[in-house]
Amino acid sequence: MTNNSLAMQQVEIIGSGALGSLFAAFLESQAEISMLSHWEEQIEAVQANGLILLDRAGNASTHKIRITNNPRDLLPARLAIVLVKSYQTARTGFELAPILAPDGVAITLQNGLGNLEVLQAALGRGRVIQGVTAQGATMLEPGRVKHAGTGHTYFAQLPGKDHVLRHLTNLLNAAGLPAKTIADVKSLQWGKLAVNAGINPLTAILRVPNGYLIEHEMARHVMCAAAEETAVVAKALGISLPFPDASVRVMEVAGATAENFSSMLQDILRGIPTEIDAINGAVANHGRMTGVPTPINDELWRQVRNIQVQAVNGLVTVDGQLILKNMLKLI
Repeated sequence: MTNNSLAMQQVEIIGSGALGSLFAAFLESQAEISMLSHWEEQIEAVQANGLILLDRAGNASTHKIRITNNPRDLLPARLAIVLVKSYQTARTGFELAPILAPDGVAITLQNGLGNLEVLQAALGRGRVIQGVTAQGATMLEPGRVKHAGTGHTYFAQLPGKDHVLRHLTNLLNAAGLPAKTIADVKSLQWGKLAVNAGINPLTAILRVPNGYLIEHEMARHVMCAAAEETAVVAKALGISLPFPDASVRVMEVAGATAENFSSMLQDILRGIPTEIDAINGAVANHGRMTGVPTPINDELWRQVRNIQVQAVNGLVTVDGQLILKNMLKLI
């Protein structure tokens, strides 16, 4: 085996949150995995006890994963999967720039919009690939992650990188994470955005699992309105979503993931910033660019930004039900 083919068996996971941990645990059987993390409790837990994955039936497996907070420990990085929060993307680009090999590729599987462009600015357009994943995970505590939902992972094509994408999809499929390459992931990206825009902020405001949103009328109306606004913005941009009705789809996902705590709610409970700017904020900003009104996404954006400031300071005092009632007046 040549040095280059051996190097291709190395995969760097940038980010050690729920999805980063999920992908690291699954891929550990197929490749040499290293994780870059700045979450001290996670680093300590994984170094001491390994990364513990609970499957959907609750069965636990332990995975010995190399984890570091020093980017240079990954030198040279040839295949990096970026799974940090959207507000950490600029730092990730800065850290990857000096260690990503000349023939290396960074692949973003992050939530929301804008991450691709930030990474391209740091690494170059020919070294960053957009991906979308429907996999779901919940961080139970440092070092312990639960596989909370299954789905496919898709990668956009990039000229000259067919061999990298073929290698990565083979690794993921062999690991039990279905993956494939498609010509354009924008439709899927905006489809996921519509679902996230409806579910994530409301669960964070109300502090409830996803299923609550379909069981309670006020929450259901606001969730569907946020998803529908996103669909209208996408249409104005010339993007067709991968489903015919955003309301139906967001309710399907909320039902299928009824017991899950969304990533945005997990962030609020941990007292850390959320990805609200890259989700509802991105919908609202693109709405202004295209002349499409997005009152529900604007209000969700404003409310979660307010809540996260309080959460970071250790106190949340908002009345979620009152917020819901006021948002219904915007529909």
